[in-house]
Amino acid sequence: MFHQSNDKLPLHINMTSAQESLALMAVDNGVPSLGGNAHIDNLYKAECFARQSQKLQDDLESLGLKIKHHEGNLRFLKSQENMLDEYILDVQVSLGKYHSSSIGAQVENGNLDGSQSEENTIAQISQIENSAARVVCELKNGHTDQASNPSLINNVLGVVATLGKVEDDNLSRIFSEYLGLDHMLAIVCKSNEGIKHLEPYDQKGKINKSSGLHGLGSSFSKPLDGRFLVICLEDLRPYVGELAAGDPQKKLALPKPRLPNGTCPSGFIDFAVNMINVEIANSSCLTASGLGLRETLFYSLFSRLQVYKTRMEMMSALPCISNGALSLDGGMIKRTGFFSLGSRKEVEVRFPITSETSNLPVDYIKAEEKIKISKWQKERICDDMKREQLVLNLVKQDFDSKKKLLVSLLSKSSSYA
Repeated sequence: MFHQSNDKLPLHINMTSAQESLALMAVDNGVPSLGGNAHIDNLYKAECFARQSQKLQDDLESLGLKIKHHEGNLRFLKSQENMLDEYILDVQVSLGKYHSSSIGAQVENGNLDGSQSEENTIAQISQIENSAARVVCELKNGHTDQASNPSLINNVLGVVATLGKVEDDNLSRIFSEYLGLDHMLAIVCKSNEGIKHLEPYDQKGKINKSSGLHGLGSSFSKPLDGRFLVICLEDLRPYVGELAAGDPQKKLALPKPRLPNGTCPSGFIDFAVNMINVEIANSSCLTASGLGLRETLFYSLFSRLQVYKTRMEMMSALPCISNGALSLDGGMIKRTGFFSLGSRKEVEVRFPITSETSNLPVDYIKAEEKIKISKWQKERICDDMKREQLVLNLVKQDFDSKKKLLVSLLSKSSSYA
């Protein structure tokens, strides 16, 4: 507390921030801060202004450096994005040349019937009346205005039955029967954002049937009826482990089952998750951590389900079966202790069969993978740019606010110089 005295006060007065603030408030309100002595009062106020203005100048200098830092980050990220765009374009041009030459060869050889099996699967889905899977197939095949549904198009990958292929008709039947119709018709989204767009709700929690899939179904004169299953990749517990080295299909490096004597059981073929062929576009970079359908969707659906040649060999391997098994002649163990007996059930929707034309050259597959990874990296860069821009805007706002405060402070301090 300050007391009036005949002693001279020093020019540099040590004050706390609270005292400086009180002094400045006193100036703003026209109230003398030190009582009677006007000369000392002005010195005191000038000291307050000097300290506050210096602090603001220091803050502005620090904020200016932050602005330069974030602007530099944005320039760097933009240059990385441009480089990726150029790289993607170059690889796409090389793939375009491959397409133009290979398709001509296929026409000459009469070998362009590979899409028929997939068309059959889509036709089977289309026969399921009032189903969400049917509407998604219509949407993905461009039978509606995709521009009006960008969130659905970008986030929804498709229906389970269309996202994998198998080597032959028998595998198609036994895998489809194992999963069942509900899972074969399940809709697959990358994230929860896709689920929000599939089925919006009103404020009372009721389904808004004029938008999302319900709205699209009504526009096709195919209103949805009943529940439908949706699988969100980002919420699944993915496979954690190595992938098979050098495998273009990125199969999981799962250890082979072993009997108590250490030998691999007779008749074991492979794990079901590795017997699904995944399109190059879906083999990686579908989640924020860069995973594909095999490590997420199909691992969640099949886990470590084993496939054997015969039912007898499957039953002989019971000691090393922990996540279920199938046999090519119709045997089925859902999980340990759960046996599915009786005749096979023909499922209405089955996986398409891999065609000979799907066996693309390794160089082509690698090029497709490079494009996929580059696009995924570009998405991450765009996310980083949005975050940098947001931080930059906040820093600039803080800078402008303190700059105005400094100008105002300097204007007032001139009266006490």
